[in-house]
Amino acid sequence: MKNIIITLSFLFANIAIGQTHQITKHNGEQLDVNFIKQENDLIYYAFNGSSEEHKISKYAVSQLTNKQTKESKKVSDKVVVDSKSDYKLVTVLPQEKTVGLKQVANFTGVSTKTKGESPIANKNQTAMRVKTKLASSGYPFVSIVEKADGKYEAVAYVY
Repeated sequence: MKNIIITLSFLFANIAIGQTHQITKHNGEQLDVNFIKQENDLIYYAFNGSSEEHKISKYAVSQLTNKQTKESKKVSDKVVVDSKSDYKLVTVLPQEKTVGLKQVANFTGVSTKTKGESPIANKNQTAMRVKTKLASSGYPFVSIVEKADGKYEAVAYVY
């Protein structure tokens, strides 16, 4: 009898705990989830009835709402890039922090190499050139992968 009571209490507790948060993405999509944690610009969550951990970039998420307390927490602002002059708004992200963003363009090029400049300065010049190109197309996010032969691959992302 004791085991039955304990089993029933766990079942009812799981029903009460299910889907405690709502993630609202910048594209308008809403996900009912169990929030786990937020760290390193990623939000970790699980779907109801699953113990599998999923993650999404904080840049794709507008707000996180606790469904029990109705408390909303703003996660990130939506970035709107309208013209080439908005190149400063384009964010360079590592590949692992683009989860939840939609890949829209992919291109390659040759990294900027100026004689006498440090590798970091050359990398910054390449990033500036890529950001300017993407701003003219209206893409707010990019991931740049440097190749060993002096070339790069850039992938543009939107919400």
